[in-house]
Amino acid sequence: MASVSDVTSSSKIQMDYMNLLVTQLQNQNPLEPLDNNQMAAQLAQFSQLQQLESMNTSFADVLATTELSYANSLLGKEIGFMPESETGATDITSGVVDHVYNNIDGEILLGVGTHTLALKDVISVKN
Repeated sequence: MASVSDVTSSSKIQMDYMNLLVTQLQNQNPLEPLDNNQMAAQLAQFSQLQQLESMNTSFADVLATTELSYANSLLGKEIGFMPESETGATDITSGVVDHVYNNIDGEILLGVGTHTLALKDVISVKN
């Protein structure tokens, strides 16, 4: 899944479109001018794209905050998870969450005794 930073931003696309539009206007055939309605519709679409990018960024921030809040709520609670052993086998293991931190990629990790696991690896929670 591509993040907002991986995708060309709507602002850059809109600037490229405006440069193209100015070039078209400068070089248009006076007998066949550009359609104003089409230009207005395209500008409206860019405006909608910018608003959607802004909402996507806001939702991503809310999700990150919610995930961190949930991870912090697990401190001191017993959780179940399935760590992979050196042989590749997995068994359900449980333990008390003793610390929460973000790794270098921004992923939320939980410390449970000698295990470090991602928040998504939690399969059960007990008080």
